[in-house]
Amino acid sequence: MASARPLDDARLLVVAPPDRSAAGLPDALADETRDVTAVSTAAAALEHLERRPVDCLLTAHSLPEAATTGLDLLETVRERDPDLPVVLAPADGDESLASAAIAADVTAYVPRDEPGDDSIADCRAAIERALSTGRERRRRRERARRFDAIFEDPETYSWVLETDGTVRRTSEPALEAIDAAASDVRGRPLRDLPWWRCTADGSAAIGDAIERAAAGEVAHRELTRVRTDGAGSADPDATAPSNAGADATETHTFEVTVRPIRDESGDVVSLLARATDITDRARLERELRESEELHRVTLNNMTDTVLITDDDGAFTYVCPNVHFIFGYSEDEIHELGTIDELLGPDLFDREALEREGVLTNIECTTTDRAGREHTLLVNVREVSIQGGTTLYSCRDITKRKRREEALTALHRTARELLYAETDREIAALAVDDATGVLDCEASAVYLFDTDENVLRPAASSSGMERLHGPTRDHRATTDSIPGHVFVDGESRFFADVHDSPILSNPGTDLRSAAYVPLGDHGVFVVGSTESDAFDEVSRELTDLLAATAEAALDRVERERTLRERDRELERRNRQLTRLNDVNEIIRDLDQALVRAETREEIERAICDRLTAADRFSFAWIGRADVGGDRLESRAHGGPAEGAAYLDAVSLSLADSSEPAVRTATDRSVTVVSNVADGLRDEPWRSAALAREYQSAVSVPLAYDEFAYGALTVYADRPDAFDDMIRAVLAELGETIASAIAAVERKRALVADARTRLEFDVADDSFVFARLARRVDCVLSFDGGIRHHEHGTTVFATVEGASPDAVVTAADALVGVEHAQVVSTRGASRGSDDGAADDAGDDADLGGAVRLDLSRPLLAQQFADHGVVLRGIEATASSTRLVVDVPRSADARGSAELVSTAFSDAELRSKRTVERTAPRDFRSELRERLTDRQLEVVQLAYYGGYFESPRENSGEDIAETLDISPAAFYRHIRTVQGALFDVVFDEIGVPAKASMGVE
Repeated sequence: MASARPLDDARLLVVAPPDRSAAGLPDALADETRDVTAVSTAAAALEHLERRPVDCLLTAHSLPEAATTGLDLLETVRERDPDLPVVLAPADGDESLASAAIAADVTAYVPRDEPGDDSIADCRAAIERALSTGRERRRRRERARRFDAIFEDPETYSWVLETDGTVRRTSEPALEAIDAAASDVRGRPLRDLPWWRCTADGSAAIGDAIERAAAGEVAHRELTRVRTDGAGSADPDATAPSNAGADATETHTFEVTVRPIRDESGDVVSLLARATDITDRARLERELRESEELHRVTLNNMTDTVLITDDDGAFTYVCPNVHFIFGYSEDEIHELGTIDELLGPDLFDREALEREGVLTNIECTTTDRAGREHTLLVNVREVSIQGGTTLYSCRDITKRKRREEALTALHRTARELLYAETDREIAALAVDDATGVLDCEASAVYLFDTDENVLRPAASSSGMERLHGPTRDHRATTDSIPGHVFVDGESRFFADVHDSPILSNPGTDLRSAAYVPLGDHGVFVVGSTESDAFDEVSRELTDLLAATAEAALDRVERERTLRERDRELERRNRQLTRLNDVNEIIRDLDQALVRAETREEIERAICDRLTAADRFSFAWIGRADVGGDRLESRAHGGPAEGAAYLDAVSLSLADSSEPAVRTATDRSVTVVSNVADGLRDEPWRSAALAREYQSAVSVPLAYDEFAYGALTVYADRPDAFDDMIRAVLAELGETIASAIAAVERKRALVADARTRLEFDVADDSFVFARLARRVDCVLSFDGGIRHHEHGTTVFATVEGASPDAVVTAADALVGVEHAQVVSTRGASRGSDDGAADDAGDDADLGGAVRLDLSRPLLAQQFADHGVVLRGIEATASSTRLVVDVPRSADARGSAELVSTAFSDAELRSKRTVERTAPRDFRSELRERLTDRQLEVVQLAYYGGYFESPRENSGEDIAETLDISPAAFYRHIRTVQGALFDVVFDEIGVPAKASMGVE
């Protein structure tokens, strides 16, 4: 900011356009002052202001630049220097322009109608006014800055008040003292605010001082505030607690001054109140006012030492407690001669003492009688007591100084611990810094091993090794000091650790020892060869160092937990991503299985889908060849290298270790996590690695214990098949096998030619074999089966025995829920004549029975694989089983299915049979009948209802079914009608005769 100058010495900047309206103005002003700079544009004026300071700026309103006026220049200048005097001298000003200039904070406004002497004089007068106004502005701003500096003095509370005592403004220290905001106290009476709540008659004293200041006097008041817990609340309605308990109180003495603030006319317009804490000064003054005896008693019972000397420094008074700090007696102090021998020369400035009267908080270092160094805080005051002129009050701050130094070292340790990343690193830092912080040569840290419940030494100082010996493990029990402290969770300080009955090393040279728990992390130990080495400060610092180390250990543990959590989240994200990929594969494969209509389509689609979009490198499905010697590829997907790989490796079922061969051999999942492992042991691995196959998995294609081969997948990275992928592929193997079985079953239903296989079965658990053996009969079954919710119902023909005997034997079997005689040879059951053939005549033995089996018959299992059960004939010595296999199906595999179903089954014959019925005859007829209708007609058929003569009447069959005869005949007619409809439709004869034909 430019300084104020008289006009003849002022630096002027004139902004005038080069036209007639401003002609001669710069030259005329140059006659008045020696330093005038003239420019014609606002840009040039701003550039000049950047380079040189000026005392006043005079500008015309109309300037050459487009859209730039003197007012615009004024606003720009004000943004840069709010105090620079600016005179606006328009050539043709009006009231509107004058108002705008005043609003823009112009210093002076002087319109110029025509150039001439009067105009120049007006400009000169305006410049002088502007310079004067600028000087006044700067003076007021400087005064405001000085006032703010005094007002915000951190050692003083200050307020600006209205004349009635209400608060207009409060200093920050005053607000901080009551933890309040400016808005909390603004507009409220000062006498009612929390600052004076704990003072005796403080409110009245403040009110009286405000009244005097408002009357024009400077009022001084001294107030003593007794502050207890909760005092000083910003809440105006809070009640100060009672002054109970001396230990809970804090007394402060304040000197309050209220001054009037007058305006230019001398009237009091506001008040300035200031409160200064004079507690120390008041205390000293009270002490000086006390009698010499009171001084003596006080000094005898205080820790500070008071000394009084004359002008030459000779002792005139020595406090009786002088030995507390210096170790000397009073007489020995006097023998020293002068204060310089005790506190050292040049302790303070004599002139400063004469000027101030008291010098406080002078720090010095002295040595006591025993040679120990002490740090003292000395207050020096001029007195006149019994020939003494200078009083020295000495306070021993050695402990405080040591605490400050230790806290500085501890702060450095805390910063270092912020960057420690492991528990052992924290332990090492704590041990290394213990010597500097605690001044103890031995230290160690034990960390708790949660797995073995043991405290293990993580770090120890060389002093600990030298004085105590090697540290060892301690169980987290109470039979050792570290274990006891860890379990108990409380610090233990020993004046002599040998006094502890659980000291684990009686030979230790340590005496004083401290054991501090580190939370759940372990124990911190420090020790010294001196007894009772831990004073109050040492204990505090030991606890602080341990707490700092514990906080660092907590931080590391939290960070470790967060890292583990992040890794777990990352693992789960990868797993979810993998799961999404797997679900996409599953959906893709499911769609392929649904659309496929042949086994070849299924196998080809599976291999193509698994290798699409770089999911896996190669996939193929293999099955044993006709001879059962080696695997042969039925389908494969992926690059051409896959087919070359199959040609390069041995797929012999006898000796190859290739994953697909192993799966085909033992029918279990085979996983190779890393093809490179055992590279020289198995030749197929080299062939796989040559094509960048680094891991593989092979799953059996098996459904209902029937194998359709093996699916083998290869990937271009190790460990590509985790547990989830393995499980998915294993389930996929079952799904593929089920789909193949469904396709085979469908083809079996529509095939014309079949392969008929006959087996001799020797399985004692087979229900037909057991019944035939028990009854000694021939029990045959020709395929009549009805499946229901709880099992299977079959109708069997009995030869050589009474059907009743078969039913009796069947009731004894767990696998038969219910058995019933359907028909017997000879007279019909329930006929009127009641005659029956001789039971001993073999020709009359035989009939039909109905068996309700608790488990599904093999026919359903066979049908799932396209194999049709045609008949069973069981005798007491053997059982014959007949099945039909579609020509498109693998007869050898179907034979394996039968062999798997029985413990001993031998293939006896194999022949080809042709279906004579249309392909969809059975299915169409079955779709037209309900389960109940089929049950009724089966029972009628096997009960001899359709024989001639009938073995059982309709009423007999109805009674067996527990239905009415009418219902029985209705079901029979319905089935017959459906049968004829299908037959006539197939042979091209209309099913319904034309009406009116005779």
